[in-house]
Amino acid sequence: MYTDARAARRGKVSRFLHVSTDEVYGSQGPDEEADEESLLKPNSPYAASKAASDLVVRACWKTYGFPVVTTRCSNNYGPNQFPEKLIPLMITNALEGRKLPVYGDGLNERDWIFVEDHCRAIDETLHRGKEGEVYNIGFGQPISNLSVVRKILQILGKSEDLIEFVPDRPGHDRRYALKPQKISRELNWRPTVGLDEGLARTVEWYRTNSEWVNRAKSGEYRTYYERFYERRSSTLEEL
Repeated sequence: MYTDARAARRGKVSRFLHVSTDEVYGSQGPDEEADEESLLKPNSPYAASKAASDLVVRACWKTYGFPVVTTRCSNNYGPNQFPEKLIPLMITNALEGRKLPVYGDGLNERDWIFVEDHCRAIDETLHRGKEGEVYNIGFGQPISNLSVVRKILQILGKSEDLIEFVPDRPGHDRRYALKPQKISRELNWRPTVGLDEGLARTVEWYRTNSEWVNRAKSGEYRTYYERFYERRSSTLEEL
């Protein structure tokens, strides 16, 4: 990130948007929500790398007046998302009549935001956000992964027998929850697509774009899927 920031400074860019993640706040308790002033407590190498990037661009702003604005967004979903992610994986597996692998007990909670809402938030932040500031972006309603999977099965008219619990992955935070009030208050941005509507639109897209799905799930994706899901399922059977 420092290399990117340095190149941007040399190129005299007028605005630099740094897209971060809610994972930098770490796992939240049952009644906790992270705002932009919350401590950074990343628990995975990925989250730690994002937190480090946040601090690098902040330091560049403090030291050089670097014109950066940072966003921290919750989980995205919607059409065209690569099928390694939870929602498209569950949709495509269900459409194919395959098992739906759910990590652990499925009660890990995430906040979900439809991709179009996130794009609007990025556009608003890029053009009207205050330099040096951080803006949380989310819907503000965490829900368990298992509940999301059940909603997908209900939309598709599929049985919950397709759900298969697999051993949890390392560093799997229990709950992410953030407060998006700042961006609503300062930039007048609010999400417009609720989870039920967004899931219905997403399911319909994957249902009618099977050729894209088949291409996306071929080749290297098979190796990824076997590594992260099928091997975990086999391990569970051995136990």
